[in-house]
Amino acid sequence: MANYTAADVKKLRELTGAGMLDCKNALVDSDGDVDKAVEALRIKGQKGVAKREGRSAENGAVVSLIADDNTSGVIVELKCETDFVAKGEKFLAVANELAAHVAATSPADIEALLASEIAPGKTVTAFVDEANANLGEKIVLDRFAQFTGGYVTSYMHRTMPDLPYQIGVLVELDKENAEVARGVAQHIAAFAPKWLSAEDVPAEVVESERRVAEEVTRAEGKPEAALPKIVEGRVNGFFRDNTLLGQAYALDAKKSVQKVLDEAGVTLVRFSRIKVGI
Repeated sequence: MANYTAADVKKLRELTGAGMLDCKNALVDSDGDVDKAVEALRIKGQKGVAKREGRSAENGAVVSLIADDNTSGVIVELKCETDFVAKGEKFLAVANELAAHVAATSPADIEALLASEIAPGKTVTAFVDEANANLGEKIVLDRFAQFTGGYVTSYMHRTMPDLPYQIGVLVELDKENAEVARGVAQHIAAFAPKWLSAEDVPAEVVESERRVAEEVTRAEGKPEAALPKIVEGRVNGFFRDNTLLGQAYALDAKKSVQKVLDEAGVTLVRFSRIKVGI
């Protein structure tokens, strides 16, 4: 007879995040002792960290942490292999702890974040590796955003109702306007602009778009004299489609995002959009 119960398996899964078969095997090996089974799974997990390096981690969650006075905020993406782990309390606890660490330490970039100490003698890299071992899946931390200085808020979106947030948007206005900040953040989540304004588009991208527009216009047999105006119109169309300020506002398509901001008397300083795995 089995020396453990279904309740033991359930408890072990909740404690470790390990798969059902791994939990059953650990309970068999530990003669039903849950504490020993936890220890065995942790050891097994540490041994499996290197083996998981080549796996794909395209599931996960985006979490946010906004200061009570909206003067700062962060969003953090933490990835894993399966949606089962992604929606587990332990995985989300790790993600939220990382967000709190970013908020407290303001790392300059992802390399600085990974090298920083989240606990005495424990770097963030070691902390993520520990989660990797405990949860039995490849866990990846490679993106975050942090804004401070203006009015900062976030908008978080679920792509599936039973999953954690998969899209996170962080925005910073030059002055407080909660309604406009939230509306623009929702727009960013839905329309995924690549840049804030036309001035932010890299010169090489503009040149490439201009070259393509000219070649397409010539192939259409347009008069040579009309080429400059048509090409310029198509490049401007590219700006409208791909820059936040140029896009038609999601909540009122008759207005651009720039016009909405102007009417509210605020300036969008910057934004960041993170979608899990993309």
